[in-house]
Amino acid sequence: MAASSGNLVEWFDFYVYAFCAVYFAPSFFPKSDPTAQLLNTAGIFAAGFLMRPIGGWLFGRIADRSGRKNSMVISVGLMCVGSLMIASLPTYASIGAWAPALLLLARLLQGLSVGGEYGTTATYMSEVALHGQRGFFSSFQYVTLIGGQLLAVLLVVLLQQTMSDADLRSWGWRIPFVVGAVTAVVALLLRRTLQETSTAETRANKDAGSLSNLFRNHKAAFFTVLGYTAGGSLIFYTFTTYMQKYLVNTAGMSIKTASNVMTGCLFVYMCMQPAFGALSDRIGRRSNMLLFGVLGTLATVPILTALASVSSPLAAFGLITLALAIVSFYTSISGIVKAEMFPAEVRALGVGLAYAVANAIFGGSAEYVALALKSIGHETVFYWYVTAMMVVAFLVAWRLPKQAKYLHNDH
Repeated sequence: MAASSGNLVEWFDFYVYAFCAVYFAPSFFPKSDPTAQLLNTAGIFAAGFLMRPIGGWLFGRIADRSGRKNSMVISVGLMCVGSLMIASLPTYASIGAWAPALLLLARLLQGLSVGGEYGTTATYMSEVALHGQRGFFSSFQYVTLIGGQLLAVLLVVLLQQTMSDADLRSWGWRIPFVVGAVTAVVALLLRRTLQETSTAETRANKDAGSLSNLFRNHKAAFFTVLGYTAGGSLIFYTFTTYMQKYLVNTAGMSIKTASNVMTGCLFVYMCMQPAFGALSDRIGRRSNMLLFGVLGTLATVPILTALASVSSPLAAFGLITLALAIVSFYTSISGIVKAEMFPAEVRALGVGLAYAVANAIFGGSAEYVALALKSIGHETVFYWYVTAMMVVAFLVAWRLPKQAKYLHNDH
């Protein structure tokens, strides 16, 4: 619970930016075209992702050499600093070009923090999990990750119901960032109570947290994780953070309706994770990953095409929930399937860095690529791009071992 609470706060803080972008974009990028404003905010969203590989390396090294607990405490503290910065930033009207520059700096700090969060939390959860229930335990990483998204969108919906649109655009968008900073302090205190899972012997190993050891002895595992994370991250961000903008910008829904639809979808998606994680304990991680690749390949284009012209909020809810059910085959076991491929001395580094690199390139750019293609009149190309990456995820999953190489084998 302590590890998960920090994970929830980290992702709440990170996603608040995505959900509030439609309100604060004019304050930092004063252009008349709303798509251009969203492109600018999406660009800074992507920049936050580009810091993730550095965070994955830095915090993975800290976790493998100084302990998982230390790494998780530092990462959530850094997220708190980033959120406080955004909450108190002056606008473009006050300080000109310094406003978007400082916004970018805050996002870079948050990206560094989240880059370190994933690998260390995945490693910690895998190491405390009970035999025969590793998939179930691992699923709670995405329960809290999605829970962070859900709380972010819920808070935005609450503000939409209680504040005028003008107030939200003027100053109301700052409230979620203040909330995020405060909850980060609570998570930091909780994480200080964690029991360390790495051993003194492992931490003292001269190869602990070493990049040279990772690429010398575990190169195949690294690139395998990189391969299926690329598709997994892209489709995840397509149907979560980008989907609210897609419903508004392409399907023509109001911001409030789109937020309500996404709230319902994210709640159902969060509840799915333990079930799909437990399924992997029965059928094996490889089977989960193969189902994810096949279904993602077949369903992406039809679902996104249908959503482009959807008018009923209920129909939108059904289509997005279907897509997220497919994504759940991957997200529920995302952490454990990666942790099982690395030994303890480079586990946090291997999981964190491979995930962060793929996430930065394919996940962080999802919104930007989709909006850029829309702006030049080729939005449907994005559907096929996601599908192509699903084919890659399937081919890489096919190469996964049927039995876990590290940690205790459950199947």
